[in-house]
Amino acid sequence: MSTLRITLRAGERIFVNGAVMRVDRKTHLEFMNDVTFLLESHVMQAEDATTPIRQLYFVVQLMLIDPATASETRVLFERSFPALMAAFSSAAVRSGLQDVAELIERDRVFEALKRLRAIIPLEDAILAAAATVDAPAHMGSVSLPERAPVAVGAR
Repeated sequence: MSTLRITLRAGERIFVNGAVMRVDRKTHLEFMNDVTFLLESHVMQAEDATTPIRQLYFVVQLMLIDPATASETRVLFERSFPALMAAFSSAAVRSGLQDVAELIERDRVFEALKRLRAIIPLEDAILAAAATVDAPAHMGSVSLPERAPVAVGAR
């Protein structure tokens, strides 16, 4: 097994196996065995979970940050995932979401978060393209320019 070494700046927090730690000065940590952690810079606040994929990120993040409630949070993931898959027609987004589900199934929550971070810019582009179209009041068919990814019901 290899050693994982990370550096934290003064005042930075890290979430390790459900515990929150804050360092008072620049610190180097070495993890000598398997550990579940999340750097503060990757933690999404609830008020920032404003889009469907960001909301899914927040749910997955909770699995990592609070292992004691991970099984209940996984149920929430399993309930919301099918609706999210149905909402997107973009092959790149759907493929990414399928990767996330497979990673969650294999208990690779940290990798699932990394995959979700990669999908967020795609969602942003989809929502930006949808915002430029005069959508009808209902979320029926919206004609977007060709080649634009489409998210149905993503707002």
